[in-house]
Amino acid sequence: MGAMSAPSSPQAAPEATPHRSGFACFVGRPNAGKSTLTNALVGTKVAITSSRPQTTRHSVRGIVHRTDAQLVLVDTPGLHKPRTLLGERLNDVVRTTWAEVDVIGFCLPADQKIGPGDRYIAGELASIKKTPKVAIVTKSDLVESRQLAEQLLAVSQLGEELGIEWAEIIPVSATGDHQVSLLADLLVPLLPEGPTLYPEGDLTDEPEQVMVAELIREAALEGVRDELPHSIAVVVEEMLPREDRPADRPLLDIHAFVYIERPSQKGIVIGPKGARLKEVGMKSRKHIEALLGTPVFLDLHVKVAKDWQRDPKQLRKLGF
Repeated sequence: MGAMSAPSSPQAAPEATPHRSGFACFVGRPNAGKSTLTNALVGTKVAITSSRPQTTRHSVRGIVHRTDAQLVLVDTPGLHKPRTLLGERLNDVVRTTWAEVDVIGFCLPADQKIGPGDRYIAGELASIKKTPKVAIVTKSDLVESRQLAEQLLAVSQLGEELGIEWAEIIPVSATGDHQVSLLADLLVPLLPEGPTLYPEGDLTDEPEQVMVAELIREAALEGVRDELPHSIAVVVEEMLPREDRPADRPLLDIHAFVYIERPSQKGIVIGPKGARLKEVGMKSRKHIEALLGTPVFLDLHVKVAKDWQRDPKQLRKLGF
């Protein structure tokens, strides 16, 4: 019938948009706003946010459910020049993840000039040819519009320099919820067509124990960032519903160990008369209860695992 067919013919009916589903990951130097952005997109606190680099260790996935798509966010650890065995392992995790996702979002904060850390990551990104890359200028609420325009231009030039073709360049502010849903709109078309990968209610496929451990770790790092940047690991030994509780008043017992590298760090984590550890327990318990939707009894103990960051056997035991 050719191109002249009458508009009323059945062929002209608009086709239903195909459902898309796939994986995206956000990369960027520490504190580029990756986890905050993940949380804003998912709408629930999933990834761990901290103003200290290297707090997100696991591929915590946030899942964005939409009628037309399902976007699964893989939160990789920050890529950095490795100084320890743990550092090297983390970097391997990052590169493997990048090669497996459908789209990569490169986060660059609006309020900081592009620096060597950003260039290092961009250089790595340039070597991954097939995956589409979106440049996301985060924290856009912190700068004036002129500074934002300059940053967007700088990001565009960085791409040209390194031979990266940005699929999109978009400013967002996760805390001000500015353009967050637009970002989702731009990421979705870059995903392959396909059915949903996770059931509707899921926000993350990370085992609950790992997420609980991350929440405790975040609380434990809260006041001691400078003394113990990331020599804290948390292992949840068990999570058991308390027996003999009425159905309407359940209680979950969680036993967890906070591992540090040296005996001298014990006092820092526990604090005078145990005050600091108590505070860590209260803080993390609130977040854990919000995450699991059930009252929790949290039993925390501090243990020394000598130089765990450099010891392959300890790393395995602690889940790395």
